[in-house]
Amino acid sequence: MPDDDVFEWMIYALLAVAVITPIRQLLLNQETEIVYGRHDTDETGPRIDTRLAWLVMEAPASLVFAYYYLTGPNAAYPAPVVLFFMWQLHYVHRAFIYPWTLRVREGSSSSILLPLGGGVFCAVNGYLNGIYISTYGTHLTTEAWLVDPCFLGGCALFVIGYAINKRSDQILRNLRAPGETGYKIPRGALYELVSCPNYFGELLQWTGFAIAGWSIGGAAFAAVTAGNLIPRAVENHRWYHDKFEDYPSRRRAVIPFLL
Repeated sequence: MPDDDVFEWMIYALLAVAVITPIRQLLLNQETEIVYGRHDTDETGPRIDTRLAWLVMEAPASLVFAYYYLTGPNAAYPAPVVLFFMWQLHYVHRAFIYPWTLRVREGSSSSILLPLGGGVFCAVNGYLNGIYISTYGTHLTTEAWLVDPCFLGGCALFVIGYAINKRSDQILRNLRAPGETGYKIPRGALYELVSCPNYFGELLQWTGFAIAGWSIGGAAFAAVTAGNLIPRAVENHRWYHDKFEDYPSRRRAVIPFLL
């Protein structure tokens, strides 16, 4: 752990979130990300456009990370550069591209409280990972780390997870033809094994990122990601079974063959 009180307490806060979030979701049976579509409700306070809500929530992860990374002494070293592009590959797309690919109904909106809370979390997460990689992670500046099994294996895991996540999102986007309404059972790729392969891909991504950087910030974020996405996947899986009588019984919720 770096000798930095702010960094240390933020790590503890992130780990607390990793424990509290799944408990809260399971007890209250509710989502913690932007709510729209099948989970939408008008009982969540003042609302803003769904696409704008995604931008407000996700952009701080990209921007705050970039600031602390680019102002750190390790920014030009090869391994940190790779980690920088891994992070931005996800969050630039997530904040500035993905919201405008969503097929949402006209006038779709979200509670403003959800993206604001998510934006604070993303800013903290961007700070912890950006400053660790570019300032505190001195092991990342060595040539040996470029061929270390942790770095190579973590990068490979991230790429696999990223590919699964994007392919799964593509299948969801194309699930309905223009003008169609209602819900369908997703099929193809890892949807044949789990109900939420997009979540599974994201779990692999951030586990790989944490391993590749051997970072306490990355590990804490991976833990929060698991604590957030696994209960949501379980709830989505339950919704599919309730909605469709012919839903494939062999599918798991998020982890193939296991959960």
